[in-house]
Order: sequence, then structure tokens, then C-alpha cells
Amino acid sequence: MVKYVLMIHSNPQPWGHPTSDYLPEYQVMSKEQLERLNADFETMLGELREKGELLGGEALGAPESSRLYRWSDGKPLVTDGPYSEAKEHLAGFFLIDVESQARAEEIAARFAGPGETVELRPAMWPGGSDQ
Repeated sequence: MVKYVLMIHSNPQPWGHPTSDYLPEYQVMSKEQLERLNADFETMLGELREKGELLGGEALGAPESSRLYRWSDGKPLVTDGPYSEAKEHLAGFFLIDVESQARAEEIAARFAGPGETVELRPAMWPGGSDQ
């Protein structure tokens, strides 16, 4: 099994979860379309849990609530976030454990939704070596 992190990048305005409630791409959809997308997503999460592929996940608070820790002049320097003036920020993540990269890519494609970008990245074993 190989662990991957699915990182959901988004920019809901105002910041909130589920992000689909705050993204313009969803706001133009009919109630029926939204209900179908939400039901499909919940079904997918259930299937991943049943197969033991979904290990967990969390939604994240607004980027401006973050604190950044960098090293400067030989000591930690703490500043308010977000990290950059990006159009999209990390909104949440899911950790999956799957048989192959192909399966991880299949799942990532199902997570992608209107107005969001899904980044798929392999996790590393403790100690920093690739899986």
C-alpha cells in the first residue's frame, strides 16, 4: 500500500466549509445539481472508507488565520499568514492508502470539483525516505 495526500486548493469567499457553499462555480448550479454532487461525494467517501483507503482528512481555517514560522538571522521569525498572495489556498486535505499511483490518480480525479484544484502528492515514511 502507498499513502498519498490529496490537498484541496480553493478560495471560497467568504472562507467557509463546505467550500462549495462559497464558490461562484457552485452558486450558479441548480439545487438538484448541488444535491447530486454532494450525494456523489458522500457516496465516494463511504466507498473509500469501506475499502480502507480513506485514512482521514480535515478542513482548514481561513488562510489569514495562519501563522508562518521561518528561520531568519539565526532564529525563528513569526509572521501572520497567508504564505503568499495566491489566488487559491489550501482548504483541506485527505490522506489515502492505496495499492498504486494509478488508483491514487483515479481517486484524485473524483475529488476535483468546480472552482477547486486537487494536488496529489505521495506521503513519505518517517525519516524522510520515499515510499
